[in-house]
Formats: sequence, structure tokens, C-alpha cells
Amino acid sequence: MLDASNKAVCPVHAPTDHPKIMPGKVGILLANLGTPDNYDYWSMRRYLNEFLSDRRVIDYSPWLWQPLLQLIILTKRPFSSGEAYKSIWNEEQGESPLMTITKDQTSKIAESMQARYGDQVMVDFCMRYGNPSTKSKVREMIDAGCRHILFFPLYPHYAGATSATANDEFFRALMEAKWQPTVRTVDPYFEHPLYIEALAQSIETAYAKLEKKPDILVCSYHGVPKRYLMEGDPYHCQCQKTTRLLKERLGWDDTQITTTFQSKFGPEEWLKPYTVEEVARLAEEDGKKNIAVCAPAFSADCIETLEEINEEIKESFEEAGGEHFTYIPCLNDDAAHIKALSAVIEENLKGWLD
Repeated sequence: MLDASNKAVCPVHAPTDHPKIMPGKVGILLANLGTPDNYDYWSMRRYLNEFLSDRRVIDYSPWLWQPLLQLIILTKRPFSSGEAYKSIWNEEQGESPLMTITKDQTSKIAESMQARYGDQVMVDFCMRYGNPSTKSKVREMIDAGCRHILFFPLYPHYAGATSATANDEFFRALMEAKWQPTVRTVDPYFEHPLYIEALAQSIETAYAKLEKKPDILVCSYHGVPKRYLMEGDPYHCQCQKTTRLLKERLGWDDTQITTTFQSKFGPEEWLKPYTVEEVARLAEEDGKKNIAVCAPAFSADCIETLEEINEEIKESFEEAGGEHFTYIPCLNDDAAHIKALSAVIEENLKGWLD
């Protein structure tokens, strides 16, 4: 990943006591949501405190929210969240699946970039919450001589609670740099043809392995409060467009695919329909006993897919009379996904590296 093997040198014609400078490179910094370091109580509490204290995620007044968070939520939730993480933990590597997958994605993207640009680039990843922190990786890239940094939040769709807060943290890290690099942030890629193609191929591959084609494909996106949509957040519209483009690429009609939203938190109304309720309704009211679920908003499988979809949402469907539930994994480090992400990166490097 990060390659800082080049030696720092004193600039030509500079005095001998001039600080040595690393040869200029372009840094590509991938960013994902984050993960606790472990599933024990204190690891979970630290992670949840950082996550739930982010005003982009929970925008209630701190005077009201922080007492509730510190005195009630963070005394109980680390236990239940820890159990959920424990059920999916990669014990062999001692890390969450999100960490394992993000490492694999970064390694493959680094190979792709080095094949294209050679030693002009270095590729690494950071997490918005937890480790490795955005601040630490920005510092490493600057110290390694990156005079340009492309910051790539691994979210296909823009939302204030995902892309924006990742960018916020990136710019906060830059505020501490004596010599700031030139930077760019990557636009959401929810309609990129190669992303849609990668999604479609994953659906076709999964369906080809099934004895019977599912009655409907549920595209379950992470939810946000409906209020965010009314305040101008484009997330809902971008999710709907991804589903439409996927439907068109697969050659399906509206009866074969639907859009839902998961992970509701708190008392206010979130984007609807809620996945956990809609899969039960599909089984009970529409008689759809064989469904498949995919999660296009997630670039890597994580707690919301491996535990929430494949356990909680599956249970809701089966309790409502559903018979066959298929979860289609995220794109992860699939070759078509790496190709799509690499293409997005190359498009954003134009003018820096051609």
C-alpha cells in the first residue's frame, strides 16, 4: 500500500542545511466508515462514542444529545453491538470483515494504479471512525512526499452522514499541515457505467447459482432521516437512480426489483420503506416467498450487511412466512468492482497524471 521508499533529498542549489524533501508523488487515499478495534465493551464504547458524537450523523443539539449518549446509550449499546460484531468477526485476522475487505480492496487498487502509473503514485486507506485514522494517513502521505492527494470516500452515493463527514475529517487533517498538498475529492459514482455493470454481474452470478429465480430483488440502502432529504441531501434520489439503472441493465420490469432503506435509529421518520418491514410485507401481503437482497450503497460487507441483513432482516422475512432468503454480498474486492473503482480514480487523476 503506502510506499515511502524514496529517499528525501536536499533541493538543488539550496544550502546544505536546508531541510530534505521527499520527491513529489500523488497519493490516493481511500476512506471507509470505520470499525472498532475489537468487540469488547471499551473498544465498542470508544468507537460508538466517536461515531455517534459526529454532528453529521446525529445533528441534535449536543446539550440534549450528549447526556443521553454518555449516560444511557453508551452504557448499554456497546454490549449489544459487541455481540453483533462478535458474530461476524474475522477471528483469524483479529479484525472486522470491513477491515479485511478494505485492505484487500486497497491492495488490488494499488496494483492497478502501479501498473498504470508506476512509482508516481502511492495508495493507502483510512477510516472516518477508529483506526487507521484519516489524520494519521494524511500525515504519512505528506511526509512521504505526496504533493497531490486524491481523497476517495468509498460510498457510491453522497450523503451528509457518509461522504461529507469523511471529507470534513480529511480537510481537518489538512489544517495541521505546514505544507498543504493540492487535493481533490471524488464525486459519488452511483451512476458510473462500470459500477452499474459490476452490480449487475454480481446479481446475475448469484441468480445463476440458485435453483429457482427469486420473486423479487430488494435493493436495501442504508437509511437516513427523511428530514435530511427535505433539507437538500441528494442521497435518496441517487439511490433510486442506482436501482433504476440496475433494473435497465438487467432488462427487468418494476415487479422484479424494489428499493428499501435499513438501519433506522432514533424516534423520527427515516426514508421509507424500511427494509425490515418491507420484506415481511412482501411475504405476507404479496405472497413473495423467495426473495434476494443486495446492498448497493455499501462498497464492502460490514455489520449492516452481514449481521443486520443476513440475520435480522432475514429473520423478519421468515417470521412473516418467507421461505427462501438469499443475501447477495457486496462487491467487495471482486474484479469488476476493482475495475470500476480504478476507472473512477483514473478519471479524477486527469491533469495530475495522464
